[in-house]
Parts: sequence; structure tokens; C-alpha cells
Amino acid sequence: MQEIFRTLVINPGSTSTKIGVFDNEGCVFETTIRHSVDELQGFISISEQKSFRKNVILEQLDYEGISVSKLDAVCARGGLIRPIAGGTYEVNGAMIIDLERGYNGHHASNLGGIIANEIASSLHIPAYIVDPVVVDELAEIARFSGIPELPRKSIFHALNQKAVARRVAKQLGGVYEKMNFIVTHMGGGITVGAHHHGRVIDVNNGLHGEGPFSPERAGTVPVGDLVSMCFSGQYYLEEIMRKIVGNGGLMGYLLTSDAMEVERRISQGDSYAKKVYEAMAYQVAKEIAALSAVLKGNVDAIVLTGGLAHGKTFTDMIVERVDWIADTIVYPGEDELQALNEGALRVLRGEEQAKIYDNKTG
Repeated sequence: MQEIFRTLVINPGSTSTKIGVFDNEGCVFETTIRHSVDELQGFISISEQKSFRKNVILEQLDYEGISVSKLDAVCARGGLIRPIAGGTYEVNGAMIIDLERGYNGHHASNLGGIIANEIASSLHIPAYIVDPVVVDELAEIARFSGIPELPRKSIFHALNQKAVARRVAKQLGGVYEKMNFIVTHMGGGITVGAHHHGRVIDVNNGLHGEGPFSPERAGTVPVGDLVSMCFSGQYYLEEIMRKIVGNGGLMGYLLTSDAMEVERRISQGDSYAKKVYEAMAYQVAKEIAALSAVLKGNVDAIVLTGGLAHGKTFTDMIVERVDWIADTIVYPGEDELQALNEGALRVLRGEEQAKIYDNKTG
């Protein structure tokens, strides 16, 4: 009989905390705890929210009748730590220091490992994080940008990309570490990764200006023109950054980042909305094709995932341009809680060893 491992999974966001309890792959309970502005405005910094968020998690579990004494592990979304290889990491003192200091920036996700560690330590069980956005497995040749002072960086939807790639590998009867995939996560930001034998050897920086434009991000733009805009005297730094992240892409062209709203406009005959939507699909397809060169044409499957993958019209526009490369598999949405649970399970079952975080490198 298969041993059952019970895992508490924690995913802190800016105004909410998602939690779930899993027995092996089966979800026992999950919910999203919303935090009102009034609740959060009393905290000067994100780090000060730690005790508040930890307490509401424990209170919610108690309300649901779930005893923490039955847990075998606690697993949380990884925060903005140092660049690391993908995988499941046991939370240790070095990681806590970087999470508390905000080594790569301050974000609610930094609280994940800290809270997981506090709950797990009191129960004498392990705490883990899995595939944070700072996962960096770029091939050395992929780091060259053309300007020595500006090496390319790996910032992408690592958790969902790797989780979905593993599922597709299993679906195809193979092993992730022995297969090649091009995985495209399509949400508010869009990242396209070349997965070669378990490592993402090239991927666009989905936050600060690379790859396809997305519902709210500009993606790759004409650099010379951008520099001229920056020095025109018409914009502050913050305004330029908002054009790149927040007000770029669909938001810039159509004043909405809601893909369903765009599809509604198209259905009502809005030809401009249709053209912009097609352009976004065109850029995604172009990025996928570029990464097929990275993998030298050896692609086992192309995977489309994230919120935009729910739209068949959008995915069809991509598939018709890339189906000559490999079969395309669509995994709509992103189940981050399940992905975190799967990362912890691989370690608990002995399928892989938890990695050790080192804050003296990176």
C-alpha cells in the first residue's frame, strides 16, 4: 500500500494567501484567504505581515478541522532570492536571511518560505520551496545580449512551466529530464522557455522587456526609439517603466488587459482589436519558432499554458504557425498549489533529493 504524505501548501500574494492541504496528489482542501486594505495598511513593510499571515493560515486550518499535527511537510512559493537551478529546496537559515532582506526585491512571495519554516519547525517536519521565478538555468551562450554590461537574465514562470512540462513528459510516456519541450506560459506576462533535458536553457525575461508583448507588458521593443523616449524630457522613470510593465501590450493598444473583453470586442466586429490580438499570437509563435533553433529542431512537444490558453481562438492562431515544429499540447490555466505539492512529493517519496540553498553565491 502506498504511503500517504500530507502537505500544507502556501502561496502568498499581494492581497491574498492561497493555501491547500494535499494527501499525496489528492487535494483535501484549498482556499484563497483575502486580505482587505484595512488589514494590510497597518504594516509598514511586507515582512511585518509575517505573523498576521501565519495566524490567519492556522486559524483557517483550525476552522476547517485540519490538524497541523498530521502534516508531513510544508511547501511554499519561493520568493525573490538568488538565482538558483530549478528544483525543490529545503528552507534553511541562508534562505531565510535572503528572504527577510529581500535580496532580489520585496514581494509577498518572500513570506512563503519564512512562514512555511516557522510552521514546519514547530512540528519538526521539513519546509520546502519549489521553482521560484528566479530559477536560472540559462546556457552560457544565451546570456549574451549584445551589450556587455547588460547580460540577459532568467525571470519567468518557472513553477508552472516546469510542472506542466513534467506532466506532459509523463503523458507522452517519457521522463522530463530526457526530453525537449518549448513551454509557453501566457498570462499577464508571457514567457517562452526551451526545456532541454530538465533545464530551461533559454527563456525570455517576462518582466522587463523581452519576448512577445502580453496583456500588460510591452515585450521586446525598438531599443533606439525607447532610449530616445527616455531622454525626451517628457517622461519620468516610473512612467517609462509603466509602459514596459503594466500599461504595455494589450493595455497599451486597447486600454484593457482582459483577453475575454478583447474577444468580446472582436466578436462585435472590432477590426483593430482583432489585429492587435493576432499580433500578440504572431509574436508568441515567432518566439516559439526561435527557440526551436535553440533546441536544434529536436522538440518533443510544444506546450501552451496559463490563463490565455483557455482561449481556443488565441491558441489556434499560434498553433497554425508552429505546428510544423512539433505537436502542440494545451494545458489551460496554472495550478500553483498542485505544482508546489508535486515538488514536495518528489522529495518525500525519495524520487529526488532536496537541494541546498547557498547565499554565498549567485
